[in-house]
Amino acid sequence: MRITKHEHACLRLELEDRVVVIDPGSFTLPLEDIHGLVAVVITHEHPDHWTPEHLARIRKRYPEVPVYGTAGTAAAGDDIITVAPGDTVTAGPFTMTFHGGTHNVIHESIPTIANVGVLVNDDFYYPGDSYAVPKDADIRMLAAPIGAPWLKIGEAMDFVLAAKPHRAFGTHDMTLSRIGLDMHRARLKWATEQHGGEFVVLEPGQSVEV
Repeated sequence: MRITKHEHACLRLELEDRVVVIDPGSFTLPLEDIHGLVAVVITHEHPDHWTPEHLARIRKRYPEVPVYGTAGTAAAGDDIITVAPGDTVTAGPFTMTFHGGTHNVIHESIPTIANVGVLVNDDFYYPGDSYAVPKDADIRMLAAPIGAPWLKIGEAMDFVLAAKPHRAFGTHDMTLSRIGLDMHRARLKWATEQHGGEFVVLEPGQSVEV
């Protein structure tokens, strides 16, 4: 499986000439050259993880493609299939299970919303905006949030330590300066290596194989 990092939280997964797109949000440039799309996953309703404009562009080319998201996302969007922790869906060669359930707290004054992490083919995991770790999962590749209003780098490090991935890379990073991004990557690199894993640096448009 090939994983391509796009801007901020958007990811593209490719396997057997089929594609899943995760979290095409407001900080992500329009996605080009999508071939063989079989599903879109939206981890939660915040606009940095999805926009109606992104979905409209995708559906113009793939009008029948299923889009999976939380109940809050489905309420805000058009024809989005609701998923919750414990659900499993299959799209082409991808089997996706959903985990967690709650967005990490930003501040007590801001309502907490639903969020689902997605585990793909028992190999790749992306938690959305949470630190939920799938129980008993052997995570070969982890996309770890690295910068956000809700994120404290020590907690992000603890998340990586708990997940124990074979490999990891940072995502959810458009709110960081270059200095901050490099610093946070170094912290997550340390956390990944504590259990013998490897941290991979990916810039937008770069890919890694799982």
